[in-house]
Amino acid sequence: MLGSGAGPIERYAVGVVENVIYVDGRRALTPGSLATTWEELQEAPQGGNAFCWIGLLRPTEEEVDAVAEEFGLHPLAVKDTISAHQRPKLEQFDDVEFVVLRPARYVDRIEVIELGEIHLFVGPNYVITVRHADEPDLADVRKQIEERPELLAIGPRAVLYAIIDRVVDDYVPALDELQNDLDEIEVQVFQGDPGASRRIYTLTREVIEFQRGVEPLGDVIARLRQLVTGGDDGSRELRRALRDVSDRVERIRERTDGARQLLASILQVDATIVAQQQNAELARLAESAFAQNEQVKRISSWAAIFFAPTLVAGIYGMHFEHMPELGWTLGYPFAFVLMLALAAVLFVAFRRRGWV
Repeated sequence: MLGSGAGPIERYAVGVVENVIYVDGRRALTPGSLATTWEELQEAPQGGNAFCWIGLLRPTEEEVDAVAEEFGLHPLAVKDTISAHQRPKLEQFDDVEFVVLRPARYVDRIEVIELGEIHLFVGPNYVITVRHADEPDLADVRKQIEERPELLAIGPRAVLYAIIDRVVDDYVPALDELQNDLDEIEVQVFQGDPGASRRIYTLTREVIEFQRGVEPLGDVIARLRQLVTGGDDGSRELRRALRDVSDRVERIRERTDGARQLLASILQVDATIVAQQQNAELARLAESAFAQNEQVKRISSWAAIFFAPTLVAGIYGMHFEHMPELGWTLGYPFAFVLMLALAAVLFVAFRRRGWV
């Protein structure tokens, strides 16, 4: 429950986005400060369902502690709010529900799905939303739910439902943009773009982060549906609305799983194509080496053929006084025939091997 008067919160200039008291689903009062919210809530018209919705943007640790003391928030929930970087969850502390949501938006310029974080304290007669970044802006959610007083009249959990509904709605365009990237990657892979692998790994990391933000949300909604008890029209309507959101979360989860599996398949195809390209390059290099080897064989064969006559000519060209057949009349024809014979024998031998 709220505190009973102005407390330590007066010492801080809390980053309050808006502070409104609703009665029977309609905006009734706008307190001048958080310190006076409780008093004005007590002075709201009697007989109606009155609660306040307070939105905080980038509060400091001291400001969060001050709000916690004023509203009697549980220290563990406050600690999670200050540290942030929590997974979606719903925790109950007495009659207060602490909810963490991870809204998403796609940044096309850097091809990244950015996950935000919203912390909500939902009490019997108050809702406190804490954001540590400008996005997502809950002003549109507030405006839309104020246009549905019959839903807002249900109470603080109706505000929680409206915020969850917006978070889930924003998942769809992010997934659509992700699907466009997947289509582009498929084209890159089959075109043999060397940068495809890096892009696949980047998007895979983004999909995994997105899954961490989506998958626990189903359990959050299931627990919230269990907490919405009662047989009145408002409770039944809220349970039906939460069931619809739960169905949409399941479809989004299936799409996310499909995107991750598709990325794994694309990565395998890319690896196969890269391996084929490498094998083709190795085959080309092998063919080039074989062709070079054949050329070396031919050159070596002709060198050997011409070397034989040169060897004979070199020996008999040394002009030593005592050499066999040096004074023989048929010495020159014999040497000439010997050179041709050696060359012919080598030519035939290399020819049989296919070297010439």
